[in-house]
Amino acid sequence: MAIATALLILLLASPAVHAVQYTVGDSAGWTQMSYNSWLSGKTFTVGDSLVFNYDSSTHKVDQVSQSDYNNCASSNAINSYSDGSTTISLDKAGSMYFICPTIGHCAGGMKLAVNVLASTTTPSGTPPTTTSGTPTGTPPTTTTSGTPSTPSPTLNGAATTIVNMNNLMLGSLLVLGAMLAVMG
Repeated sequence: MAIATALLILLLASPAVHAVQYTVGDSAGWTQMSYNSWLSGKTFTVGDSLVFNYDSSTHKVDQVSQSDYNNCASSNAINSYSDGSTTISLDKAGSMYFICPTIGHCAGGMKLAVNVLASTTTPSGTPPTTTSGTPTGTPPTTTTSGTPSTPSPTLNGAATTIVNMNNLMLGSLLVLGAMLAVMG
């Protein structure tokens, strides 16, 4: 009985972490459209992934720098994908930029900028914001000079969260081990 109680306590105390898989453009997929409305209300966190579904005879996905994103240039792409169904893991905090390298597609709006957060620590119901006050997941805004500016990423205490989660799990294992030793 004590072991069952200890396991129940461990399950209830362990935080649930769920990665989200976002299909870019939803059912329309990665196609010639503006992604500003698709980004609305979305918050991207390390561990999430982006799925690009597209006609590989017409489109591709290039991960590029902010400068290349701003200029719709793909000659220095960080990564290039052309398989028609590309899943990209968001494995680090910060901004990530994607364009379609087909001539005219990026200039027509086929580009995506996401801000990836290390963790979410804001209260439920409150949209996370970056240090500039712009909601996360929103594309870069254009200043009066015509130069896009991108919100800076917020870490939101990611290192502290990871350490606390590790400490919780280690402490839980120690308690369980001690209980087993006492009962055995």
